[in-house]
Amino acid sequence: MAAEFTPALASLLFEQAPDGIIFADRDGVIRAWNAAAERIFGFRREHAVGQSLDLIIPEQFREAHWRGYRRAIEEASTKYEGRHMPTRSHRADGSTLYVELSFSIVTEGGRAIGALAHVRDITERFQRERENRKRMQELERRLEALQTG
Repeated sequence: MAAEFTPALASLLFEQAPDGIIFADRDGVIRAWNAAAERIFGFRREHAVGQSLDLIIPEQFREAHWRGYRRAIEEASTKYEGRHMPTRSHRADGSTLYVELSFSIVTEGGRAIGALAHVRDITERFQRERENRKRMQELERRLEALQTG
C-alpha cells in the first residue's frame, strides 16, 4: 500500500532529501534549513534559521544577490527558476565551497512569500574540472611549442 502524502511525510522528505533545502522569506531570512544544508554548509539549523541569507553568501556577491532577490520577490518569478547554477559560497568554518543551486519562488495566492533553493556541493567536481583545464592548457602550450620550435 502506498504511503498517503501527509504533513508528517512531507517533513520526512524535507529532512531526508539528499540535497540541501533552504527556504527564505520575502526579506531573505532563512525559515527552513534541512539536514543536508547543515552538512553542506556546516551551520546547525538552530544557528541558520532566523539569519539572513548573507550567512552563506560571500561578501563580494551580496549586492548582486539582493538586487536579484528583491526583483524576483516583487515579480513572483525569476529567470533562473528551475535552472542549476554553479556559484561560490562559504562554510561555517570560513572555507570556500562551490555549490549548484536551483531556485523557485514560492507563491501563495499569486503573491511571493519567499524563495526555495535546492543546494548541492560540487566542490570536488569544480576542483577536478579546474585541474583538467590547467592540464589542457599546459598540453596546448607544449603542442604549440613543438609546432613552432
